[in-house]
Amino acid sequence: EKEIITCVVKGMTNKAIADKLYLSIHTVITHRRNIARKLQIHSPAGLTIYAIVNKLVELGDIKDSL
Repeated sequence: EKEIITCVVKGMTNKAIADKLYLSIHTVITHRRNIARKLQIHSPAGLTIYAIVNKLVELGDIKDSL
């Protein structure tokens, strides 16, 4: 799920995440739902803040992906 969070924060689509991690799109969607439920965060912006605060990604990584 940490890899999914990182990809979402970088702005990747479900299909791009699935291709990168060799998963089905359905699996990616399931992981995203589980993340939202566990963390009570339902927006990419909220997930980005969570990821930065908890050092799952660095701000530079996000800037590079824009």
